[in-house]
Amino acid sequence: MRRKSTRHRAFDPDPDAPERYCDWPDCTNQAGYRAPKDRTQLRQYFWFCLEHVREYNARWDFYKGMTPGQIEAQLRADVSWQRPSWKLGTRGGQDFNEEEILDPLDLLNATRARRAQAARHRSKREAEAAPPGLRDHLRTLSLDWPLTLDLLKARYRELARKHHPDTNAGDREAEDRFKTVNVAYATIRAHLSSL
Repeated sequence: MRRKSTRHRAFDPDPDAPERYCDWPDCTNQAGYRAPKDRTQLRQYFWFCLEHVREYNARWDFYKGMTPGQIEAQLRADVSWQRPSWKLGTRGGQDFNEEEILDPLDLLNATRARRAQAARHRSKREAEAAPPGLRDHLRTLSLDWPLTLDLLKARYRELARKHHPDTNAGDREAEDRFKTVNVAYATIRAHLSSL
């Protein structure tokens, strides 16, 4: 025994078709198929019989009358379903702000705290990664490891001007500090040059 299929076939007339005749000129057949009037009027329809809807569809060209630039713009807009898009992490050209989000489970604060803790551990590891003989000298110059030779030179010039005996009128503490800065600079520079 064969069961009758209740599935709608693609060429069956539209069940919601109005009781009317085909819109094709000089056609008196019953209309059961709709086709959009224009690309700008996709929700307004012509109603055709099966023969004429096939002919209409064969001639249909959505891009008819558009320039290549307009076609390209249409294709690009279709990629995002005709909706505006923006760079990830921004909202409509504005920077994304986590504070504006409703967060009843406090998930963002937990994530923020984990990120801050990870940054602290990372900076601590980096500071500890400095060679043991340089740690005191880096503290003397108020520098963090790793560093570049240019950064070292800039910091040395700044401290040398500040603690030089000529600018401090014979101040003994400034002179001692200047000697300590010179030793720290020479040690770190020698280490960086050997790398």
